[in-house]
Amino acid sequence: MLSVELHAHSELSYDGRDQIELLLEQAEAVGLDALAVTDHDEIDASLEAAALAEEYGLVGIPGMEVSSAAGHVLALGIEELVPAGLSYDETLDRIASLGGVAVIPHPFQSSRHGVAAHISRGQLVAADAIEVYNSRLFTGRANRQAERFAGDHDLPMTAGSDAHIAEMVGQAITEVDAYHRSAEGILDAVVDGRTSVVGKRTPWFISVQQFGGGVKRRLASMLPW
Repeated sequence: MLSVELHAHSELSYDGRDQIELLLEQAEAVGLDALAVTDHDEIDASLEAAALAEEYGLVGIPGMEVSSAAGHVLALGIEELVPAGLSYDETLDRIASLGGVAVIPHPFQSSRHGVAAHISRGQLVAADAIEVYNSRLFTGRANRQAERFAGDHDLPMTAGSDAHIAEMVGQAITEVDAYHRSAEGILDAVVDGRTSVVGKRTPWFISVQQFGGGVKRRLASMLPW
């Protein structure tokens, strides 16, 4: 079994803080086997992290968190940018056309751009996998909803720390029964449902700090200097 972080953000995200080297160092330090950097509507840092991952004893999985018109979608295993603002269905189609895997993060958390409030249940089932444990949720209700939905519809399940600072990488991991220790092997196992989830909640005060820091950075980026 491989321990994989499938949801983490670098400084390239408007609400991220740290350089990819710090994320890779943390992933190595906590004993992970693989890391996907999934910045909001950006892919350059993820591609760089995937290229550097071997130096840290890790498998690098390129990807991003796409802001579809309905909410957030993780695109894993892609090497080209998926544009923001496409419909949910178009976003999934674009990810598939790039050979990627579409995982829906925090689908029932509408305050954090979860898609469930804006699409049909049939559309949600069309995803490759559902993130059923996100460590940044303040309560477990939305995680339980996601797990129940995935179980009822026989959908593969993943976990993610949704880390916006390096220290939180590895809070929630997906254990993957991969036949090959590679990005392709890991993602094939995810699609096949050969996964289990392990995680603990991000401390509430760190979630608040991450949220506040993200707001400040986003506002700063909008100022005309």
